[in-house]
Amino acid sequence: MSVIPNVPSQLRQRLRPQPSGHLVVCGDNPLALRLTTELARLYAEPVTVLLPSRQRNHGPGIEALARDPALSVRIVEAATVDDDALRRAGVERAVALALTSGDDQANIHTALRARRLNPRLRLVVRVFNRSLGKRVRELLDKAALSAGYASEATTTVLSASATAAPAMVTAALVGHGHTLEVDGRVLRTAEYPQQHVPGGRLLSTLALRPAEATAQAGGAGSATGLDEPLLLPSQRQIAEAPPNTVRVGLERLPDRFAPRGTPLSQRLPGLPFGILFSRRLQAAFAAVAGMVLLYALLTWLSTDYAPLSSLYVALLDVLGLAEPALGMGWERQVLQVLTALSGMALIPLLLAVVLENMSSFRAASSMRRPPRNLTGHVVVVGLGNVGTRVLDRLCELRVPVVCVERDPQARGIERAREARVPVVIGDATSPEVLAEARVGRSRALMTMTSDETTNLEAALAAREEREDLRVVMRLFDDGFATAVYRAMRDSYPRAVTRSRSVSYLAAPTFAGAMMGRQVIGAIPIGRRVLLVAVVDVADRPEMAGLTISQADRPGMWRILALDLTGVAERRRDLGLPPDTGEQFMPSGLLWGPPREYVLGEADRLVVVATRQGLGGLLQRTSDEWTPTFPPPGDS
Repeated sequence: MSVIPNVPSQLRQRLRPQPSGHLVVCGDNPLALRLTTELARLYAEPVTVLLPSRQRNHGPGIEALARDPALSVRIVEAATVDDDALRRAGVERAVALALTSGDDQANIHTALRARRLNPRLRLVVRVFNRSLGKRVRELLDKAALSAGYASEATTTVLSASATAAPAMVTAALVGHGHTLEVDGRVLRTAEYPQQHVPGGRLLSTLALRPAEATAQAGGAGSATGLDEPLLLPSQRQIAEAPPNTVRVGLERLPDRFAPRGTPLSQRLPGLPFGILFSRRLQAAFAAVAGMVLLYALLTWLSTDYAPLSSLYVALLDVLGLAEPALGMGWERQVLQVLTALSGMALIPLLLAVVLENMSSFRAASSMRRPPRNLTGHVVVVGLGNVGTRVLDRLCELRVPVVCVERDPQARGIERAREARVPVVIGDATSPEVLAEARVGRSRALMTMTSDETTNLEAALAAREEREDLRVVMRLFDDGFATAVYRAMRDSYPRAVTRSRSVSYLAAPTFAGAMMGRQVIGAIPIGRRVLLVAVVDVADRPEMAGLTISQADRPGMWRILALDLTGVAERRRDLGLPPDTGEQFMPSGLLWGPPREYVLGEADRLVVVATRQGLGGLLQRTSDEWTPTFPPPGDS
């Protein structure tokens, strides 16, 4: 490679040919790292990462990807994401840009800049606020429309926490199954013993796993010969599985059934008058009353007033409302001055305590406390972005919830008040706080804070109170999660322990949006995940002319449904229910299509795939991937 002499390295970097047709990821957080890995390893796409520093946060992990010669990852460092930084990242020639920061305002600002630099750019923007995200998407799409690139440029607004929350809730609610809505049809995972042959609503067998496994990475082996779940097995593998194997299936629920509903409403308990009349307020009233009685006694002794009249005069003196004691003895005048000075000192303190108690009473009245007889609920620790989305999901499913949060100003506190969900303010690692949340009678504990140490400590503290408590922890590092699981499995063999990573669950959806394909949702199988996505046969011409049985690939992907609607009438987002107003319109998807159906180029499919399988399906260049289809009937 030729080197331009006498040119600084920074300028030489600018003089190099800039990439084009690549993907740009902006950020150095866990989602940025997972997303870059997904795009580079699974989709084999050239990726440019725009981050503040290679040395901070997850910059070293992204730097390791850039040093891998098998990957096409490029890093651009910029302290601030301005027009110059976006140009150095090649946004003007890029296909897609993903903004992964947790700051909604910063992401929106960058998206507006990028849309101006490249009207054709496909934008994937991380926004927590749903209503704001909808308006921003409309604004950015209108900008592309005004520039004449509406058919090429798309804007997808996603929330990492909202994407990951259903999978986390599913891990806590054993027996409910993971639910996923596709074009108004709700799908749910369910587990069956190998001897039982489910029928009716069963769409597909997603996985085979050992009977004693707990759907967690790092689980022990078993007599079935399976050390971990076998994803998307073939019919032959299902038939040859040992009798004690558990089959994880995907089943259809009745039309228009959905876990949506009004937020969970729970009866409001009695008002917390104990907070209004606190011990501090009682002590303040006692001090003022004692002072009034003392000065009333002195007034009675120094004047000829009756006892009740002396009490009345002393009270007026304390409040500063009495007439000056002119023409009376010096004893009375000195006593009046002392009484007034004492009142001036104590009355403001009394008012301060009253106002403080009123504020605490108002907050406690709007924030429910856990009822004493509460049982069978889920305890959610942390009401940040992820905890709030988990709370929303549990309320949609009408599952009783108790939240624990250290910060009274956390994002989800107001949401909990609106849903009338009990909240305990305190440190979740404290046994007293967990006892107040009734964790001993709960069905599960979900630790959703951003601090892995706090999540682990809270889980261990809860297990000390109840050894068989089901625990779901939010953990990022896979190695740490596996080590924690094995230790807790050995220490508490009767309990279920699971861990989930927000970025791991959300990255496939972000990657699919960047590739211009639609990833409807993720189905967790332990710490592994299956993805439900929409695939156009026109983008995979290798599949045209094959039957569905031939197009399926065990261990990689399986076709679940065929879209029967015309190309012009197809909906953009199958992850949302049909917008039909007051009348219900049936879904245009044919679930479980005939295995002998021959695929055409105009067909659109709903598939369930592994991460590697979806990466192969969604690669933009077909010559990088050669499909290996199984013989007919083996799928």
